[in-house]
Parts: sequence; C-alpha cells; structure tokens
Amino acid sequence: MRKTQVNPAWRVKAACKGLEPDIFYPEPDDDEGAIEAKAICGQCPVKELCLEHALTYREKDGVWGGATERERRRILRQRRKSA
Repeated sequence: MRKTQVNPAWRVKAACKGLEPDIFYPEPDDDEGAIEAKAICGQCPVKELCLEHALTYREKDGVWGGATERERRRILRQRRKSA
C-alpha cells in the first residue's frame, strides 16, 4: 500500500506556493515547457525535499524539485544501479 502524505510541512516554504499549478505540469517530455518551473525551483529553499518527495512517492507528472518526469526516472535508475 502506498503512503499518502497530504501536505508535508516543507511545502509552506516552497517557492511555488500560491503559483499557478499549470506552470509545473507542462506536456510530458516537453523540456521547453519546463523552463519556467525549473527556474522557480532553482530559487527554492526546499528543492531537495521536494525532489525526494517526488522520488519517494513516484510522482509521475510535473516538475518536482527542479526535475521533470524523465529526469526523475533517470535518477531512480541511477540509484538502483548504485544500490
């Protein structure tokens, strides 16, 4: 069974808080569409926590912690190879 974490405490410090969610959900594999989201994530004080959340909960859509779906899949593959 998958754990559900509705509102992790780090989200209140996120740079994306209050912004239009569509910014963080470009079309799948649209690297150009993710530029704005990645710029916001680049300034975020909780970027690493956000990315770890996405990796832990296998978020499939959107930009999380500055990483697109494709980039998160790559990170997970690299971690499995290193384990």
